[in-house]
Amino acid sequence: MARALTRGAARERLLSVFGPLIMLSLFGVWATGLVFAFGLIQWGADGIWGPGARSFFSDLYFSGVTFFTLGYGDLAPRTDFARAAAVAEAGIGFGLIAIGIGYLPVLYQLFSRREAHVLQLDARAGTPPTAAVLLSRHAVDGELTHLDPIFRAWEIWGAELLESHLSYPMLAYYRSQHDDQSWLAALMAVLDASVLALIAAPGARSLQARMTFAILRQVVVEMARSVRSPGAQSYAASKLDADDYAAMVAIFTDADVPWPGGPEAEETLAAMRATYAPLLQSLGDYLLIPLPGLAPAVDTPDHWDRGPRGLIARRLVEELAGTPESDVPARQRGRTFAARLRNRLR
Repeated sequence: MARALTRGAARERLLSVFGPLIMLSLFGVWATGLVFAFGLIQWGADGIWGPGARSFFSDLYFSGVTFFTLGYGDLAPRTDFARAAAVAEAGIGFGLIAIGIGYLPVLYQLFSRREAHVLQLDARAGTPPTAAVLLSRHAVDGELTHLDPIFRAWEIWGAELLESHLSYPMLAYYRSQHDDQSWLAALMAVLDASVLALIAAPGARSLQARMTFAILRQVVVEMARSVRSPGAQSYAASKLDADDYAAMVAIFTDADVPWPGGPEAEETLAAMRATYAPLLQSLGDYLLIPLPGLAPAVDTPDHWDRGPRGLIARRLVEELAGTPESDVPARQRGRTFAARLRNRLR
């Protein structure tokens, strides 16, 4: 149904309810199947007595009230086999209800833990997240050392996601809170960022980037196998998009990111992306999740600086971060900031 719709708000709304709805429907199918099966058993055993007991509907009704442990008493088993089947059905029904009560909170806890890291990428890597923006916002004086804690956090995120989504594969169908954010797009952005960090800063300094790349690529391989997405063989490992690569280099130049440049760096990047990009594209097409490039295709604001006076908030933050207080005389420091603040608010 979602594939029949063009990409937009209607399709995203449908996909946003698909994961939770199909999970609840699965419990409903299990309960209905068990009630019907035990009704057939009681009907075949002919072990129910009471008003109107000589009909399959009565056996099905008795199976339903036994499964959900209602016990009205209008129908009752009259043979040992029927009594044993009723006891077994009541135990299975009680167990299924207990599983449902304990199962769903675990799913939403794992989903929330996954999405917490995805939401953090809004300010760190833009919306939608891209590797070029992530590196440019963390490059300080031509160094990428500030990325190591980010890579370490995402290494842990990848291990947790691998454990939870292999145990509960239905979590892959749970969508993120915003249409332009997703766990798969975040995975793509951080994978790209780790590869760019490896190329820009090779050697011992890239240890954390290597570890993050290893665990996240394992996530991609295992998730593609878990949800049985189409094989990556149908996605050719083509060269990098020229416009996407040029936009990435322009962002790096403006942010003073140490990018080596030249055809060798471009070829190395293309070879590295060929080891995971086809698998991610296969997953994205299967789950109907769009994937970002190396750089943002359009200049869209982040979620945190949208809404009333969001642009003012961004400009004030950038101005405060870009102007050290030590460069301003102490007597003029507060006056200058107040004047700038008033001008921005006006």
